[in-house]
Amino acid sequence: MERYDVVVVGGGVSGSIAAIAAALNGAKTLLIEQYGFLGGSLTNMGVGPMMTFHAGNRQVIKGLPQKVVDELVKLGGSPGHVIDTTGFVRTITPFDQEIMKYVLVKMTVDSGVNNLFHSFLQGVKMYGPHIESIFVTNKSGTMEISGNIYVDATGDADLAVRSGVDFLMGRPYDNLTQPMTMMFKVGNVNTSDIKEYMLKNPEEFRMIAPEEVLKAKRLSVNGFKTILEEGKKSGDIQFERDTILFFETNNPGEFIINTTRVQRLKGTDVFELTKAEIEGRQQVMKLFNFMKMNLPGFKDTVLLSTGVQIGVRETRKIIGEYILTAEDLINNRRFDDCIAKGSYPIDIHSPVGGEMVYMYLKEGTDYDIPYRALYSKRVDNLLICGRCISSTHEANAAIRVSPIAMATGQAAGTAAALSKKSNKPPYDIDVKLLRNVLIEQGAYL
Repeated sequence: MERYDVVVVGGGVSGSIAAIAAALNGAKTLLIEQYGFLGGSLTNMGVGPMMTFHAGNRQVIKGLPQKVVDELVKLGGSPGHVIDTTGFVRTITPFDQEIMKYVLVKMTVDSGVNNLFHSFLQGVKMYGPHIESIFVTNKSGTMEISGNIYVDATGDADLAVRSGVDFLMGRPYDNLTQPMTMMFKVGNVNTSDIKEYMLKNPEEFRMIAPEEVLKAKRLSVNGFKTILEEGKKSGDIQFERDTILFFETNNPGEFIINTTRVQRLKGTDVFELTKAEIEGRQQVMKLFNFMKMNLPGFKDTVLLSTGVQIGVRETRKIIGEYILTAEDLINNRRFDDCIAKGSYPIDIHSPVGGEMVYMYLKEGTDYDIPYRALYSKRVDNLLICGRCISSTHEANAAIRVSPIAMATGQAAGTAAALSKKSNKPPYDIDVKLLRNVLIEQGAYL
């Protein structure tokens, strides 16, 4: 059984960045991923664009996450940070999902990460509060893997929970989570027709100034309220949603549709997840045909792809040494152990209805994410990154997005390497040193 300094479980963007950060800081690192590629929700769930790296005009997420964007831009896989024409955030970052897969693998290989694909966490061997080893299942059978420090980047806190870490699920009073969404991508859309309709019917949309919409590099749309309502009345649309939401990708005329809604099912229950996958694809076909028949610009559109799996917004969140709250975000609370920043607002898709709940920051402001949200002292060699960090239902609705997940990944991977070097548990490392290393390696704190 080969031993590693750092073992990262989950190769989404958070886990990929965590593994890269650990390797760049001298750790012998293994990255375990269930699919044959990296990127998580951005590549296997079809989520896009990345949003957002900015607080107003000020970029607050840099470092390795920005390096990913730089590599995408170099390869023609992203236009970079562009204006969000819905006005929900200042910038969004469209990308090509296939080029994203290539970039993340290249960055892991170049940094010295050992990748292990097609492998799924099966179990954990504990010795008191210490993870001795983990077991993964793959085509070769069951493998035992040992490491000094582990990073849970599963999105669902799978490793943390199996190691004995307590967690929260969904809303505190009924444990219902934000709904799942089956993303789908369409091509051959006439954006000129959409813009013309938007400018003639501005009350139907959430949008920025018309002149900004017209000259935008990529179009984001949140609206068509009346058309959608008519579809619900006729029975063509049978899920709860009050607007149609879609984003132009790196490729002009190609859009990711983020509108289907599967509610009251848990992403951590395999039977409910299976049901969600089936329901999600049924919703996709109905919505695609509805848009093709009723929305301006979609008459000649073609269905290009659906997510490899349904998009999961929320499942377990660990109970760490600090639980990040909505008040912390809205009030821009500062933490001495800040290891990442964010500015995405609280964005709750109703677990039961069609409405949305938004809680906004003051324009141009950001919030801190404390290091204490990345670990629990119940396990002495484990860090957590991505959307399952320690946070309430409301706060998680902000910090779950990919740029912030990447930023917490860089922090977790760097902390894991420092923990191995110092021979101390992650909760005992020098946080000032961690912050200094992150800043030296490009992070904005």
